[in-house]
Amino acid sequence: MSLPILRLKKNEERRLRAGHVWIYSNEIDTKFSPLKDLLPGQEVKVVAYDKSLLGVAYVNPHSLITGRLIGRKLKDVLSLELLTKRLHDANSWREKAFGTAFYRMVFGESDLLPGLVVDRFDMHLVVQINTAGMEAKKDLIIEALRAVLPHTESILLRNDSPSRSTEGLAIYVEAAFGTPPDQIQLEENGVAFIAPLWEGQKTGWFYDHRLNRLRLKEYVQNRKVLDMFCYLGGWGIQAAQFGAREVVCVDSSALAIDVVAKNAALNQVDAKVKTRCEDVFIALKNLAEEQEKFDVIILDPPAFVKKIKDKKEGLIAYQRINEAALKLLEPGGFLFSCSCSMHVNYEDLVQVLRRASLNSKCDLQIIERGHQAQDHPIHLAIPETDYLKMIVVRKLAG
Repeated sequence: MSLPILRLKKNEERRLRAGHVWIYSNEIDTKFSPLKDLLPGQEVKVVAYDKSLLGVAYVNPHSLITGRLIGRKLKDVLSLELLTKRLHDANSWREKAFGTAFYRMVFGESDLLPGLVVDRFDMHLVVQINTAGMEAKKDLIIEALRAVLPHTESILLRNDSPSRSTEGLAIYVEAAFGTPPDQIQLEENGVAFIAPLWEGQKTGWFYDHRLNRLRLKEYVQNRKVLDMFCYLGGWGIQAAQFGAREVVCVDSSALAIDVVAKNAALNQVDAKVKTRCEDVFIALKNLAEEQEKFDVIILDPPAFVKKIKDKKEGLIAYQRINEAALKLLEPGGFLFSCSCSMHVNYEDLVQVLRRASLNSKCDLQIIERGHQAQDHPIHLAIPETDYLKMIVVRKLAG
């Protein structure tokens, strides 16, 4: 198959040769490869300035990340054969690693399937397509998924992420196969949860904090716990199951809070789980006025830094919530401080905690650090795949 040629400017191939897969618009030799001649989702042959082969990519001339490499050989087009092979490879080791059929099956670039996310809920799959290149292959993706997991009962397309707008793609949620249920029951760390697939956040559940939530076992025994930005109670319900005496879950979403109550009842811990449907910043202020204190606090906010230009403002927001949380934390208590912002690294989060401790007039110890679970593998050449941070700090008694 003959593919259009996308040639890079001189010396702009280094990142690709080092293993990355993204091609930015300002790296392309547009005199040789006019972007106006390319269609969103089209596959191209990528060459360096000296015309040496770099691989095959799909493109979107309207996006800052104009190209995403699919493979290093000319045969690496997004065919049914290639999709099936990579989906099988992504699923096979996860299936063995977890022992249950609840995990992120595909994590985009890390699984050499840029722009594609698949979460598995036993016999039901939730798919998120974030790029024009993968959207163009939507039908092949569904066919390949059914070939890899032939007993799949339903596939739901949650194509409503904000990143689709930057790609010029329509926003929609629809069944691609079967009849996806409104809610699904899943298991994490031996704890049962109900998750809303059609109306929940992103794909309905966040598997990435699996390991970090398991660490709660070491901290919550007979303690009072506050779970901020709780969503469906992933942290709070597990804390209750792991022996906390009281748990308060806070989220601004009425749907999320309703499901938290269901998950508490499902695990027979509803007697010690309380909920508050409030904006977290307001809730922190109100809890302080109510003179509430907690032994363990979890802060797992959404990404406050979605773009590098928002980093300064976003770090201030992280500092504000950590500072407010520290004022509610008992001396000797533990704060689980998290960030899912790709542009915020561990040192940024350490500095946030340092400033928050100074303003809160308390001393902190870093007890441990956590990161994303195994089903969100980090590609060594793609630092953007390393996005999740958790730091557990202890507030010294003074």
